[in-house]
Amino acid sequence: MFRTWSVRLGLAGGLLAFGLGFALAQASQPVRVRGTVVSLSEPKLLIRSREGGEVSIDLASNWTAIGVVKATIEDIKPGTFVGAAALPSPGDELRAVEVLIFPEAMRGVGEGHYPWDLLPESSMTNATVTSVVEGVNGRTLKLTYTGGERSIIVPPEAPIVTFSAAEKSDVTPSAAVFVPAQRQADGTLQTTRVLVGKDGVVPPM
Repeated sequence: MFRTWSVRLGLAGGLLAFGLGFALAQASQPVRVRGTVVSLSEPKLLIRSREGGEVSIDLASNWTAIGVVKATIEDIKPGTFVGAAALPSPGDELRAVEVLIFPEAMRGVGEGHYPWDLLPESSMTNATVTSVVEGVNGRTLKLTYTGGERSIIVPPEAPIVTFSAAEKSDVTPSAAVFVPAQRQADGTLQTTRVLVGKDGVVPPM
C-alpha cells in the first residue's frame, strides 16, 4: 500500500512540475522533439527524430520520465480536461488527430486554442469537455476554455492517451518519446521531462 501511494504521489508531483514546465514552455515556444531513443547517457539523451535526423538533448539534473498509455473514448466525459490536436476539415470543422486526457492534477495546463506543430495546419485545444455527442463520423467533443469554445470531431482512428507513472529506466533505446525541450543561449537543447510511450504506445502529441 505504501509503495502504491508513493508511486501515485510521485506521479502527481511529476505531473505538477511538468504542468508548470509546459506552461512556461508554451510562453517561450519550445522545441518539441518526437521520435525514438538512440541512447541515454546522462546528461545526454540522443533521439532519432521523426524527420530522420539525430537530436541531442541535455537532461536537467531533476529530469523526470512520464509514461504515455492508451485510453479510450469512453474515458472522456463531461468535466474531463483534455488536449486535442486537430486539423481543419470541410465545413470549418475541426477533426482530432489525437486526444490526451489530462490527469486531474494537470487541469488547466496550457488552456486555450493555438497552433501546434504535430502536422501542417494543426492546432491544439486544451479545454474542459462540456458535452460528448455520438455522430456518424465519430464523437463530437464540445470543449470550453477561458475566452472561447471549440467543437472537435474525434474519429474512431484517432489515438487517445493519458499519462501514467514511469521510471527513467523506461527511456531505453528504441522507446518512442515526446520531449518538450528549451533551446539554451548556446544553441543546445535542454529538458526536464521525457514523455515515453508504454505498452507499445507511441506518444501522439
